[in-house]
Amino acid sequence: MRACAAHPIEYYMTKKISGTAAFAAGAIGSAAIAAALLYASNRKKKNEPPKPASIPSGENPETD
Repeated sequence: MRACAAHPIEYYMTKKISGTAAFAAGAIGSAAIAAALLYASNRKKKNEPPKPASIPSGENPETD
């Protein structure tokens, strides 16, 4: 945003946004944070080695 001769830069920095614009900005920001957290958790799960299958309790494992 470029300051013009009629308004100093402080005018643009302190200008309030409307309720609808603030709501939209909050919703977009929240969605971006949620997407980043989901991406990070999926990446973490992908890098973990798979867990071995569990043996049912009370039964001996069958081996050849």
